[in-house]
Amino acid sequence: MESAPTEHGAYRHWYDVGLRYNDTDRQGHVNNVAFVTFCEQGRADFLLGTAAPALPEGASFVLARLVIDYRREVFWPGTVSVGTGVLGVGRSSLRLAQGLFVGTECVAMAVNVVVLVDGAGRPLAWPDSVRQALPAMAASTQDGGGSEARQG
Repeated sequence: MESAPTEHGAYRHWYDVGLRYNDTDRQGHVNNVAFVTFCEQGRADFLLGTAAPALPEGASFVLARLVIDYRREVFWPGTVSVGTGVLGVGRSSLRLAQGLFVGTECVAMAVNVVVLVDGAGRPLAWPDSVRQALPAMAASTQDGGGSEARQG
């Protein structure tokens, strides 16, 4: 299974999430379900924020897969920075890597698959303009290799 980079410098897009007291559990650490929300916030900003490529009218995204690897506990108060980058582009799908960091320490990493859909929920092919822009948003590989997103 493909994994997300753990290096802070591997990501080009960042979104900071302020930790809330209600993100914690009885043990005093941020609950694992909160990490899902952190990924969602970073993913939404990456896909729909001001720097995101323009999408076709009426298009939206559905999350098809999310795998999270937890590396260490996080405690409130504080901030988690979510780095997001492209791992690969399919006809209508997009594989994203996300690293969740406290400072420069990776506390979790995630691989997401999102699918571009039309208003009826049917998969929609990426427009050429978006397909051409996505490799510039690639996450660097863990082995320090190239940072170009794979097509396919």
